[in-house]
Amino acid sequence: MSGQRLKAVIRGEVQGVGFRWSVQRQAHELGLTGYAENLPDGSVRVEAEGDPDRLDQLEAFLRQGPRWAEVASLDSQRVPATGEFHYFEAR
Repeated sequence: MSGQRLKAVIRGEVQGVGFRWSVQRQAHELGLTGYAENLPDGSVRVEAEGDPDRLDQLEAFLRQGPRWAEVASLDSQRVPATGEFHYFEAR
């Protein structure tokens, strides 16, 4: 499996503002697989796999979010892709 996995946690005003759905749409357009989910502390976790250049584009989107969101911070790392995802879902 080639490619990378982006593991990110986004904090700020990111729940209840369509954040996961906009990430899902963006990831779908970029041909990435993975998921976005709300965490109990009010942050959103995103794990996405695919081409590093496309992950860069998704990461840039995560720094900004949809227009109703206010991103305070983005913690991210890259690891080798595992190929476990078949599509991108908002959980």
